[in-house]
Amino acid sequence: MKKAVIVVLGAGLGGISMVFDLKAEVGKNHQIVLVNKAESFQFTPSNPWVGVGWREKNDITIELAPLMAKHGIDFIQASAKKLVPEANKIEMEDGSSVDYDYLIIATGPELAFDEIEGFGPEGHTQSVCTVDHAVQANAAFEAFCADPGPIVVGAAQGASCFGPAYEYAMILDKELRNRKIRDKVPMTFVTSEPYIGHLGLGGVGDTKGMLEHEMRQRSVRWITNAKVEKVEATTMTVSEHNDDGSEKTRHQLDFKYSMMLPAFRGIAAVRDIEGLVNPRGFIIIDKHQRNPKYPNIFGVGVAIAIAPTEKTPVPTGVPKTGYMIESMVAATAKNIGALLDGGEPKEEATWNAFCLADFGDRGVAFLAQPQNPPRNINWAAEGMWVHLAKVAFEKYFMHKVRKGITETYYENAVMKLLAMHKLK
Repeated sequence: MKKAVIVVLGAGLGGISMVFDLKAEVGKNHQIVLVNKAESFQFTPSNPWVGVGWREKNDITIELAPLMAKHGIDFIQASAKKLVPEANKIEMEDGSSVDYDYLIIATGPELAFDEIEGFGPEGHTQSVCTVDHAVQANAAFEAFCADPGPIVVGAAQGASCFGPAYEYAMILDKELRNRKIRDKVPMTFVTSEPYIGHLGLGGVGDTKGMLEHEMRQRSVRWITNAKVEKVEATTMTVSEHNDDGSEKTRHQLDFKYSMMLPAFRGIAAVRDIEGLVNPRGFIIIDKHQRNPKYPNIFGVGVAIAIAPTEKTPVPTGVPKTGYMIESMVAATAKNIGALLDGGEPKEEATWNAFCLADFGDRGVAFLAQPQNPPRNINWAAEGMWVHLAKVAFEKYFMHKVRKGITETYYENAVMKLLAMHKLK
């Protein structure tokens, strides 16, 4: 059997799980290569905690080179410049190239801050999309606390990951109360969602009621169907829209601190490759996670194309939660294994949604099976247990990465929840 080179591009939640699943599935006979532009894996779900100083960068990052060496996986730290699928090659920014027999694209997204004037960490708003952004957000937050004022938090038009925006708003509320300055901070939540708790999923269970309740309890004002027009040093211009998409009113929101999530798009290295990506640069896949035009290329995680659940007055994307990503990874590993054995892909990801949204002192959990309605399970719950579960999840997942464990953590957690709440 010819030794195949299997390259995983990207080392986020999907990529790091992918190399370990591949190692378990085919690693004895084939070469696995992880390519990532950063030197470390970062546990993205903990970024909101970094943004208020509850975690340090070192708490949620793991250096990749020694980790991969420990588990017999090759690691290349380099930034991809251009994928050349006809040549089975990735051209890198440093002038080198990486050849592959099979490629799994797990890069996550490019953050489209530039689509809005004055938006993002290089403009006037903060971000918790990466750990370095969260570190910067925390530094800005500490300066803000010395001279508090209005805060604006939320997710811009086209955003597809709303959970961290809700988490950060609630965590800010908790931290400001801890510092006894919450009374000096009017807070507004701005979102492209048609209603609070939509989450890009059409809502799950009573997420609308639960999240509205949390915001009322915490004195957080909200604006939905919102489009961020531009951001200046202390003012955000937001247009609020009617259900038919027409403009309803325009808001000039003053702020001293703001964290807004951007829209996502595919990374530049894959954008505009006909047949590989959609117009936003996300990887087109079939039910086996495989690209129809380039059958030796697979996609997992946030990098893949999923059509919105429904048309909304202001564009919203679809989230890819850890549970869904885990199932994509497991299916992809088995499908590549089948191809290497001379067979055909058969495994399909479940594409269910499960999320633990931490609010600092409590939280909301939701489970959608399948992700898009109508669903077999459409459940949400809240309480202190969600906060504790997310803390435990962080500790376990970091342990899993260090040990190279391929156990399906999300699947196990969901099964326990189903049994606990008698949802089976």
